[in-house]
Formats: sequence, structure tokens, C-alpha cells
Amino acid sequence: MKAIDAVVNFVEQQSFETLPQSAIDAALMFIMDSIGVGLSGTRVANRQRILEMARQWGEPSGPCAQVWGSGEWLPVSNAAMVNAYQIHNQEWDCVHERAVVHPMASVLSSMMAYAQGHELSGRQLILGVVVGVEVATLIGACASTGLKFFRPSVCGGIGSAAGICAMLGLKGDTLKNALGIAYSSASGTMQAHVEGSPMLALQVALNARSATQSVDFARSGFSGPHDILEGEFGYFNLFEDQVDPQVLIDNIGRDFQITQLSHKPFPTGRAGHGTVDGLQQLQQEYGFEVSEISAIHVAATPLINRLVGRPIKPDMDVAYAKLCNGYIAATSLLTGNVSVTDFDPEPMRDAERQQLGAKLTTSLNDCQDPNALAPVTVRVTLNNGQSHSVELPAILGHPQRPLSAQAQIEKFYAACLSATPAPDKSQVQVLLDELGALPELEDVNSLVKTMTY
Repeated sequence: MKAIDAVVNFVEQQSFETLPQSAIDAALMFIMDSIGVGLSGTRVANRQRILEMARQWGEPSGPCAQVWGSGEWLPVSNAAMVNAYQIHNQEWDCVHERAVVHPMASVLSSMMAYAQGHELSGRQLILGVVVGVEVATLIGACASTGLKFFRPSVCGGIGSAAGICAMLGLKGDTLKNALGIAYSSASGTMQAHVEGSPMLALQVALNARSATQSVDFARSGFSGPHDILEGEFGYFNLFEDQVDPQVLIDNIGRDFQITQLSHKPFPTGRAGHGTVDGLQQLQQEYGFEVSEISAIHVAATPLINRLVGRPIKPDMDVAYAKLCNGYIAATSLLTGNVSVTDFDPEPMRDAERQQLGAKLTTSLNDCQDPNALAPVTVRVTLNNGQSHSVELPAILGHPQRPLSAQAQIEKFYAACLSATPAPDKSQVQVLLDELGALPELEDVNSLVKTMTY
């Protein structure tokens, strides 16, 4: 069996009734998490620019959906784009570590917009999310070499098209065409990541938009290529250097990948989470003061070094700071946490953070996996010569070290209340109640109503 045949067979066979309860529970958890993060994303300045562009690109004339938070009605594809950008623009959304894919940014935004525009149910939405995450992450997990293209956008777009097809019950050539058109629209490279460009999140958003449009094209009878994974110019041959398609073939629909997502406790690149996790543990155990620190050293995987090993500098862009190990470490040490407001202009210019962040160095450990985000070793050396270190085989938020249910709710409240404009706590509670009832909702529009204020 070819990998693309395994994907098609999987999508065609799924229904809400066939999903294991573990996958449904994980979907509800990460839908909640992603909606909270998406509402928080309204506070990012570039979001308004993207919303203005979406308005210019067409007034609602057919199926339409709403922008989370502010509530504007847009064509489904444009709403998906704006909401995807809101989810990913602060690096606070969940991630599948093996695949290095942030699936929910594109999957949930496109799924929710399509479901709202076509009056689909909560169960259809959950089904689509589970299927979309499964396809996006397992395509990414086949790679055994490092990222060149940005998997969250490329794999996320293909997975999103698969999820929408599952919601609608599309099969056969219509399904294959939708996947092929989504693949043909795939875009996004790691250059934006290297430069710390805000284009990183927009790449995810553009692929979410393309996913909705791909399904529309396929439903109209338009054809796309079918051999999009193993084909001569398929994903595995063009987008990755080394792949093992058997990873997808052996795992799809067995251990549902939505149960393997990692929460992000902090609004930074996941590659910086081990630094924060380790420093918090060391401070709690040894009680040293920031003024006592002589040096901080993080020994980490090749991917962590590549993504967040960049030097701290006084003129950082927000996207750069979120991917700067030194700034992340200094923020955690000085404030005890890392929050969305730590990436406002004033904190990023703070001289004390700059000086402390410059004390951090990041180097390679013995890990040879180019896609691994663990293990990590964090060492703090004090002025008196004492040294304290901690080894982290799994980082806080990983399925092996999951956030507690209470921590998940606290993150959701913190995310929602950081939105611009912010809802009040009673509105957040109404939204939380509605999310708890998602499997019983006849129309997703009732959920989106509680997300606009």
C-alpha cells in the first residue's frame, strides 16, 4: 500500500462513532486550548493588517464565517486565514513534537470556518479535527531529516483539507482531488523562521485558507493530482530529504496522533520551553537569586540549537524574541514565568533582561535526531563557583509530562483575558461551558457566537 492510499482509506472510513474516546477527549482539550490562544492572538498588531487585507479581498456573498474575537463576517476562506494567524502568531499553540508540526492552527481554523459556513455540527467538527491532525502529523513524522519547508504550514494545509472532507463525508475522486489541490497550493519555508519574520505565522494562515478553497474546487468537479506523497514530484520527494512512508502506513488510525500533542505552557517557540522548564525547576530547588548567576548553559538537540540558539540583541522583533533562548531564559528568571506581555516593546528593551540573557549559551548535546525537541540539560553557574543542573528527557506539556486539568483551564483563562479587546471572566466561563457541550451542538454557529464580543 502507498502512503496516499492509506490516507484516503483512513479518511473515508472515519465517523464520529468510530473515534475512540481518548481521541474525542484530546480533541476537546486542544480545541479549547487553540480557541483560547486564537483569541489572545487578537492582541498582535499585524493581525489588524491581515484582517484589513481579508476585508479587501471580498465581501461575504456565499458561505461565510466569523473572525474570532471581533466577529467580522468574511468568506469562509478569509475567516480561516485570519483565525489561523491568530492561533499561531504568538507561538502559543500546541505542537506534535515528532513531526515538528503545529497542526491545530491550520486544522481548527479551517475546520471551524467551514463548519460555521455550512452549519455543521459539533460532532462533525470534532471528527474533522481528529482526522486533520492525524494526516498532518503523520505526513510530517515520516521525515528523518531536518526542516527546509515549514511543516506546520505545508503538512497542516494537506491535513486541513483531509479534515474538511471527513466532516462532509467526501470520498473517492472528490476526496483525492481535494488533497491534490491542497498539496498543489502548499507553501512555506524555514527562511521566515531563520529570520524571525512574522511571515512565519502567515504561512500557516495562507495554507488554512487554501485548504478550504481546495475542498470547494474539488466539490465543483475540479481535478487535482492524486499521487501527492510518493509521486515523482510528491511531498516526500520534493519537501523532505529522507522519509520513511511506512511510519504513516503503520500508524494512521491506530494510536490517534491528537493524543500525542504537546501543550505549550509558555508563548514561545517550543524549542525554548526546555530552558524555561529547567530554570524553573532549578530556582525552586536551590533558591538562588538572579544576581548570583554567572552563566547559564543549555545543552540541547540540533533542532533546538537551530531554532532558538540565536543571540539576544536590543533591537529584536517580537518573532525573533520568541525564538531567542537568552531572552526567554532572562524573562523566566526575572519574572518567574513567560507571558504574552513579556513580548511587548518595553520588556524587550529592558537592560536587565538584555544583560542576563547574554549570559546564556546554547550548545549541542549527543542527540542525533534532527527533529527532536528533547532531551535538554540546563545548567546554572553561580558567582561563587557552584553549579546546578537538571536533565529533562521530556519537557513540561509533553504527553509524558502533561499539564494538569487545572493548568489547562488556567492557561485558557489567561489566553482569553489577554485578548484585545478582552472579554470579562463571565464571558470566558460561558465559552468554556459551550466547549464542554460541543459534542451535543447541532450547529457550530452557536459556539462561535460565544467567541465574539
